[in-house]
Amino acid sequence: MLEKIALGLSGLTAFTIGALILFAPHAFYASYGIALGEDINLLSELRAPGAGLAAFGLLMLRGIWRQSALPVAMAAALTVFIAFPAGRLFGVVVDGVPSGSIIAALIVELVIATLCLAAFRRRLWHGTPAPFTGLPAR
Repeated sequence: MLEKIALGLSGLTAFTIGALILFAPHAFYASYGIALGEDINLLSELRAPGAGLAAFGLLMLRGIWRQSALPVAMAAALTVFIAFPAGRLFGVVVDGVPSGSIIAALIVELVIATLCLAAFRRRLWHGTPAPFTGLPAR
């Protein structure tokens, strides 16, 4: 049950943020106090990883319903929610402390990463794989 909660929270979070960046980048970044302007190149560079993040979110959510997708869903959740805070922490060291809203995002990402690590710890450290039926997913 904890695995499903972790995948649900991480998947919903990643999908929502990715979709907002993809479809409404101005509004999303304005919520962080960032004005994007109308630079087409910048918007393209933001929308592309937004689409990727939304896709990872869907992979995470698929792991809730398809046991065969669980290993990929876990990998996606751990990759996203460990890499994002790692990148933010690197930024703090290199660039300095960002605004409070960015720090809040960092805290949320760390909480989700901790939840995922706790939920998947048995599979990660004890080598307990997800059941495999040998049949293709339907």
